[in-house]
Amino acid sequence: MHVFFLHAPRDLGHPDLRHSHAQIGHAVSQDLRSWEVLPTAVSPGPPGAFDDQATWTGSVLEAGGRWHMFYSGISTREGGRVQRVGLATSDDLLTWERQPLVVEADPRWYETAREHPRGEETWRDPWVFWDPAGGRFHMVVCARVNHGPADGRGVLGHASSADLRTWEAGPPLSAPGEFGQLEVPQLVQLGGTWRAIFSAWWTDHSAVRLARPGVVAEGGTHYLAAPDPFGPYTLDRDAFLLGDQQVSFYAGRVLRHRDAWWLLAWRHVDGQGRFFGELSDPMALTVDQAGSLWVADGPPPARDREAPAAGGEPRAAGDR
Repeated sequence: MHVFFLHAPRDLGHPDLRHSHAQIGHAVSQDLRSWEVLPTAVSPGPPGAFDDQATWTGSVLEAGGRWHMFYSGISTREGGRVQRVGLATSDDLLTWERQPLVVEADPRWYETAREHPRGEETWRDPWVFWDPAGGRFHMVVCARVNHGPADGRGVLGHASSADLRTWEAGPPLSAPGEFGQLEVPQLVQLGGTWRAIFSAWWTDHSAVRLARPGVVAEGGTHYLAAPDPFGPYTLDRDAFLLGDQQVSFYAGRVLRHRDAWWLLAWRHVDGQGRFFGELSDPMALTVDQAGSLWVADGPPPARDREAPAAGGEPRAAGDR
C-alpha cells in the first residue's frame, strides 16, 4: 500500500502555518499500521509556477502504463489565495515529473477570488477516476458555487477529460446549502451505493444546517450518497461518519484491503486537544440494513505507532 500525504516542518511556530509550507510525502506499508517513509514525492514548483508556494495532495491513478498524480497548488504571486489543480506523472511512484497546469475553477459555475468575502478561490483536492461506460476520466474537487449564502456554497466540483491532459469543467455533482466547503472528496461504491466521502470543520456548517434540530457543529469525515457516480449526491444523515467538536480526525480516505473496507484519517489532535498531525490506524467500516455507512468500532485510541508524521491529509494511491 502506498500513501501520499501532506507534510511540513514541525518547527514553524504554529500548526496552521503548515498549509503554506506543505509538500507531498510518500510512505508504504504491508498492513496499514507500520509505515516506511520514503523521499518526498512532490515539492513546490520553481518561482513563478502555479504551485511555487505549496503543493497539496489529491489522488493517484494508473493509466496507459504510467502513474498520474493530480494535486493542488498555490502560488506566492497571489499570496496562496487561489487554488489550481496540476499533474505529475511517474513510472514507479517514486520519481515524479511535472506536467502543464491541468484545470482551474470555471466562473460559469464556481466562485472565483473576486466573489469570495476574503478574496480566496477554492478549487483543490482532486479525486480522479475512469468511467468505463462513458469512456472518459472524471475529477471531483472541493469547490464553491458562485451563488447563494456564503456559508453554504460548498459543493463537489466536477470536470472531465478524454486524455488526462485537457479538462472541461462542468456543473457540480451536489447542491449547495449545507457546508462552506467539502474538503478532500473521494468517490467509492460501497454497499451497493455510491458514496462521496468528504471532510468539513466545525466552522464549515451553514446557518441553515445548524438550524435543524439535532445538528451538531462537529468536524471530521462524512459522506454524501447517490445512485450512480455522477449524482446528485445528498446527505444520508446529519451525524458525521467520524467527527467531534475537537476535530480529532480529518480527511478520511476509504479503501479496500484484504477483502474488507477501511477508513484511514489524519489525526488532527490527541485526546487532550493538542495538535497531533499523524496518520491513524485503519478503522473498519460497516453498512447497516438501511444502507447507511458507519465506523464499526469507533476511532482507535491515542498511542505510539509507526506512522508517517504529517502536516496534512493522507491520500492512498491504491491497495498495492
